[in-house]
Amino acid sequence: MTGKSSVLITGASSGIGATYADRFARRGHDLVLVARNKARLETLAARLTEETGVAVDVLPADLTQGPDLAVVEARLREDASIGTLVNNAGAALAGGFVDQPIEDVARLVALNTTSLVRLASAVSPRFVQAGEGAIINIGSVVGLAPELGSSVYGATKAFVLFLSQSLSVELGPKGVYVQAVLPAATKTEIWGNSDPAKLPPMMDVEDLVDAALVGFDRREAVTIPPLHDESLWAAFQAARQAMLPEFRQTQPARRYRPAS
Repeated sequence: MTGKSSVLITGASSGIGATYADRFARRGHDLVLVARNKARLETLAARLTEETGVAVDVLPADLTQGPDLAVVEARLREDASIGTLVNNAGAALAGGFVDQPIEDVARLVALNTTSLVRLASAVSPRFVQAGEGAIINIGSVVGLAPELGSSVYGATKAFVLFLSQSLSVELGPKGVYVQAVLPAATKTEIWGNSDPAKLPPMMDVEDLVDAALVGFDRREAVTIPPLHDESLWAAFQAARQAMLPEFRQTQPARRYRPAS
């Protein structure tokens, strides 16, 4: 065991999750790695232990399945050594909304939203009681851009952003840091067997996670690694906040009043 708190990472067998595991291990944190593929987890755990000396526990789980999700929730509630949760597990769906089977849509929503909020809910009371802890939720810029045409996936990522911002407001004053990370297209397995010629330009996963961790160290509430002009996000936030007083109006806006 190290002297630092442990980090539990979901979707840790590859891509963003595996890279977070590598980076936190090199910072001296013990790890709990969660994913469906036990063999991959064990290979990653063995490598990180050999290279960094940290303790790595493997917790195979399919977070769309209630019993598996309950095991991870219990670990977060009961293991006082875990000081950071990385909610990274997620999936996407190909095709348009009318072509996506509802069973696939339901699994996507279960993984991208239900499991994320349940794991955050499992660990938050303990973090609040301790007066410290961190939750990193991996969203996507797609959650800000319905024009990109990824309806259900984008909606789940909009949920991740809203939940993260709300938890930051609620839990931040109690010592719990909540960060939403919004990647754009990143070189991970989420793209499956897509035609490379049809894929957008992509950020390397190592660059994405390293940038996200800079935001983590700065204690940003929202980190958007591909956004070079930070003033655009500041303007977006300012415009949103400027509307808040208007939401307290008790009469409809003039443009919605019936013509007399």
